[in-house]
Amino acid sequence: MSSPSTAGTQRRPLGQTLIERGVLTEDQLRIALLEQKARGIPLGKVLVTLGFLTEATLREALAENLGHREIDLSRVVPNPAALALVPGEFAQRHRVFPVSVDDETRQLTLALANPNDVMLIDQLTAMLGGSYKLQICLAAEGDIANAITLHYGHELSIDGILNEIETGEIDAISLEAAGREYSGPVVRLVDSILADAIRRRASDIHFEPEAGFVRIRYRIDGVLRQIRALHAKFWPPMSVRLKIVSGMNIAESRAPQDGRVSLIMNGRTVDFRAAAQPTIHGENFVFRVLDRGASLVTLEQMNLSEEHLATLEMMLARPEGIILVTGPTGSGKTTTLYSILMRLNKESVNIMTLEDPVEYPLPMVRQSNLASGIKMEFASGIRSLMRQDPDIILVGEVRDADTATMALRAAMTGHQVYSTLHTNSAIGAIPRLIDLGLTPELMAGNLIGIIGQRLVRKLCPHCKVPFEADDETALALGMPADGPRTLYRAEGCLRCEYQGYRGRMALQEILCLDEELDDLIARHASTRDILKTARQKGYRTLADDAVRRIIAGSTSIEEAGRVVNLTSLGARLPDAHAGAA
Repeated sequence: MSSPSTAGTQRRPLGQTLIERGVLTEDQLRIALLEQKARGIPLGKVLVTLGFLTEATLREALAENLGHREIDLSRVVPNPAALALVPGEFAQRHRVFPVSVDDETRQLTLALANPNDVMLIDQLTAMLGGSYKLQICLAAEGDIANAITLHYGHELSIDGILNEIETGEIDAISLEAAGREYSGPVVRLVDSILADAIRRRASDIHFEPEAGFVRIRYRIDGVLRQIRALHAKFWPPMSVRLKIVSGMNIAESRAPQDGRVSLIMNGRTVDFRAAAQPTIHGENFVFRVLDRGASLVTLEQMNLSEEHLATLEMMLARPEGIILVTGPTGSGKTTTLYSILMRLNKESVNIMTLEDPVEYPLPMVRQSNLASGIKMEFASGIRSLMRQDPDIILVGEVRDADTATMALRAAMTGHQVYSTLHTNSAIGAIPRLIDLGLTPELMAGNLIGIIGQRLVRKLCPHCKVPFEADDETALALGMPADGPRTLYRAEGCLRCEYQGYRGRMALQEILCLDEELDDLIARHASTRDILKTARQKGYRTLADDAVRRIIAGSTSIEEAGRVVNLTSLGARLPDAHAGAA
């Protein structure tokens, strides 16, 4: 038996529904329909591929149009009995995920990307012997693929592929699970490692050859972890395969090379930025994962404090000036800038970017890539962008005097300018800009604000352990003497792969410059005086934001102390490195 039919209700075409919701224009629909006709794929997938819609927006519209409720599989803990009813191979092949089963009502709840797939529903009904009533929910195809991989186990058997290379026996099980024709084992080995890294939310994949073996490490939540160690004989063909997929020269092994590859992983497109570096034991490869679906977040999803969000909104409302995001490499500066651009991106403004390289394509944003071989630096690129009638300019990084001068000149001529700068704190950006050659008199009035940022790992919500803070720790964290003193520490469970942490979040300090602070900068005031005045106006440092997150139970003292200096809190806190994995 299938789910209750909605055939009796009048369904509107998907395109018309999206236009009525105000998320799609007639022109965009016309383009998508032409593309759909040429490529022969569903309209929804075309709209997402073209960047006209996000998967979440499409899912909401489909749920409304088809009469099915939508489901967020990232928040679902499936029933083992439901998983047992649908074989993993069937789920993988047909992109269907069993969520729950009710033995009393004999109802099986399933997540499908296309609830109108009548043939699939008939297959499921026949496979179950007609003994269950099917309740169909709508979910994104990528979310279904992730859920299948997570709850049915990793389908591509790396061990099986390695055994095939060693013995010559074809690994039929992993081939069947992958649902594809036979291909060389090295090709499948590289693909399975990349897919495994995506499944485990890695941001970087390291292939590190040693004298007798090759080490494979993933950077997960900012921390490197060794995943596999393979025999050295596997490395020559693997390195050739990595070069081929990255568009590198396979004949060159003595010079560094860069490349880029775009692959379909778990139902969505994932980009990788590759770099090869010659070492004494062979070429070392690092793949940076550029997963748009996992990395791009809105300002609301960044979980900023109400005070920080209000300050940032006020800064974004300024019609011209510079906003800088500071922090070390890997602190999420680019992600924050993209979140800001997503907030500002609308039809009435022209946003131009200059990046090295472009990491995530954004719809409607004119993005320029400073790739090798192009005779354009940041400074000359800004000059070129100024002739493109921009309202908002994003410069990937202020790294020299020329770039800083041109960015300031763009701000002085009525543009909003966003960029990143490598400094240890928001306040520290001011002397850094002066060191680059900007005069304090010109900076004053043209510098809107500075965001300092770090990324910390979040405690796993399933296994974090509460404990009562002692008097010294409570005093250092500013906890009330007569209030609750419950804090949390990392433990480790299957869901977080026994790390105690899962996912990351941003710690931020936001310095919004006003007339008084501008006057201090123009008078060459010391950073101590600027910090003192800013604190009187409500400025909170990274350490202050870390304390907020610790007390809220989002992270631990040990993890916050790993990335932020907590010694200024003035008490003996636990060893900052004791909890680092």
